[in-house]
Amino acid sequence: SRFLPQSSGRGGQGARIQKTIRPKEGWQVYSSAQDADGRCICTVVAPEQNLCSRDAKGRQLRQLLEKVQNMSQSIEVLNLRTQRDFQYIMRMESQIKGLRSKFRQIESDRKTLVNKNYQELKGKMESLQPLIPVLEQYKTDAKLISLFKEEIRNLSSVLMGIQEEMGAYDYEELQQRVLNLENRLHSCMNKLTCGKLMKITGPQTVKTSGTRFGAWMTDPVASPQNNRVWYMDSYTNNKIVKEYKSISDFVAGVESRTYNLPFKWAGTNHVVYNGSLYYNKMQSNILVRYSFETGRVITQRALESAGFHNVYPYTWGGFSDIDLMADELGLWAVYATNQNAGNIVISRLNPDTLQILDTWNTEYSKRNAGESFMICGTLYITNSHLTGAKVYYAYSTKTSTYEYTDIPFHNQYFHMSMLDYNARDRALYGWNNGHQVLFNVTLFHIIKTEDDS
Repeated sequence: SRFLPQSSGRGGQGARIQKTIRPKEGWQVYSSAQDADGRCICTVVAPEQNLCSRDAKGRQLRQLLEKVQNMSQSIEVLNLRTQRDFQYIMRMESQIKGLRSKFRQIESDRKTLVNKNYQELKGKMESLQPLIPVLEQYKTDAKLISLFKEEIRNLSSVLMGIQEEMGAYDYEELQQRVLNLENRLHSCMNKLTCGKLMKITGPQTVKTSGTRFGAWMTDPVASPQNNRVWYMDSYTNNKIVKEYKSISDFVAGVESRTYNLPFKWAGTNHVVYNGSLYYNKMQSNILVRYSFETGRVITQRALESAGFHNVYPYTWGGFSDIDLMADELGLWAVYATNQNAGNIVISRLNPDTLQILDTWNTEYSKRNAGESFMICGTLYITNSHLTGAKVYYAYSTKTSTYEYTDIPFHNQYFHMSMLDYNARDRALYGWNNGHQVLFNVTLFHIIKTEDDS
């Protein structure tokens, strides 16, 4: 198995999780999906800086290039040293010629000039003493240069062989082909979805508006051309929903429409899904589905046994007993019941009728949770709504198992009253103490490849 982080995207269902090995070990697999005919499609990428079977040749080529660079530097040092020593020897040459004349003069008149010339000769000899190590260094350098010449001849023959084996492509062209392949793989990966949460980055502050508590959202199943934003300020005693045609209109404060709901909402944990607003009716455990197209309530249904009106809220209170959310798999409700001792209950809902399709009981206390959000059927729970909060617990509805996690995120404005995942944008929408913010998420996808079978 291989795994690799995914970026934002939309698309098909991920393959079944198998096993995990270290990243960057051979081939890396982005994800897999099924086409319309049910065939499995895997998307893979070769290790960075390499290309298929030419990996070994590429490594050998880089090693040879490093050797050539090292030898070039050594030869440059030898060249500078040789020039310096040559100048020194040229100066010594005149002194050596002077010694010859002195010897001739001594031979002609040994007796009268012997003492004077002896002292001069002694001084000349002492000045020539440094020439001895210079000449010894010349011998060593000459041997090094001879060895370098031989190694360069060997490298030249090896490089010629690699050139022939690699064919018509030079190294730069191969590298460009790898980059193009990576771009195509990233493009394909954007069509894929599900994975395991590994990292949260940000936030990006989109706007500062409203009270300390509220909710804002887009529709995760809307078409790419539909970027409407809905805005619901406060957690109680309000039923006005503001609509904006785009994020830019939202930032500029240009409203396109206002909806006056028939019932006030409780909390900040609402969700827009497939053109309808789903919210918790104030002072009740009743779920409401409101159609933006018709401007009417389509469905109402009680969420049986669910606590409400600050019986089982998140840590910050605010009538946040019932949390409605959506992910790649559909519509969900997160709440707590007396039967489950106030611990979190997860229910998957029919988006048309609001009937419960399936339910999972966790062992995590609702009152100890700061916020929660669903990604690919896994509920992620934060341990606080204040500074220092992190994703602490994850429950998979696919395997009915949980694990403790340690995924920090930056609570920039100190108080988080809404945190909801949008599968289309691959982002977390947050209401952070009167600031509307976005967090990016990094998901890892693990699949089985043919080589592992």
